[in-house]
Amino acid sequence: METRRHANAVPTARKTTPTPPSPSSTVTPAADAAPGAEHPFVDDYLPALLALASQLISSEFHAVARSHGFSVSEWRVLASLAGFDAISTGQLAQISLMKQPTLTRLLDRMVRDGHVERLDHDGDRRVTLVRITPAGACTVAKLMELAREHEHRVLEPFGLARAEELKATLRRMIELHAHAPADESGDDA
Repeated sequence: METRRHANAVPTARKTTPTPPSPSSTVTPAADAAPGAEHPFVDDYLPALLALASQLISSEFHAVARSHGFSVSEWRVLASLAGFDAISTGQLAQISLMKQPTLTRLLDRMVRDGHVERLDHDGDRRVTLVRITPAGACTVAKLMELAREHEHRVLEPFGLARAEELKATLRRMIELHAHAPADESGDDA
């Protein structure tokens, strides 16, 4: 989905990434839009709204992760493993939003760096388990603290109750759709 901007927008000196205006303020509904439609389709379509919100909010924190020497993928893996004993590479790929071959190459490097370790699965030789090492947990602890601070700044305008309600709603949506067929197209959202 393409981010729309005002044609005459002037970037401010204090922001490093321009914040797109609200989609409804930049585009007027097409003449052939559905009767009664107040917004273009993508401005009122839940998957598009979730994808854009995720991209904008995540990119803010990804800049922080990179400034601490982590790639976005490394951050996702370490954050995903924090709090687990060991999980399969398949589960990790799903949680960290990565394709398994890409994850496997990344894990090779992270094992070499001492952040994670691979373990054999007791009951299934085809399954490889991964867990964060104490060094990896120590390394990611500060980033997780910064991530919580970022999350607080993002949610603060909505108040604690609404923020918790939003998170509960999103968890329930994930639960309801967790067994939906995976999108193998390679497209985002």
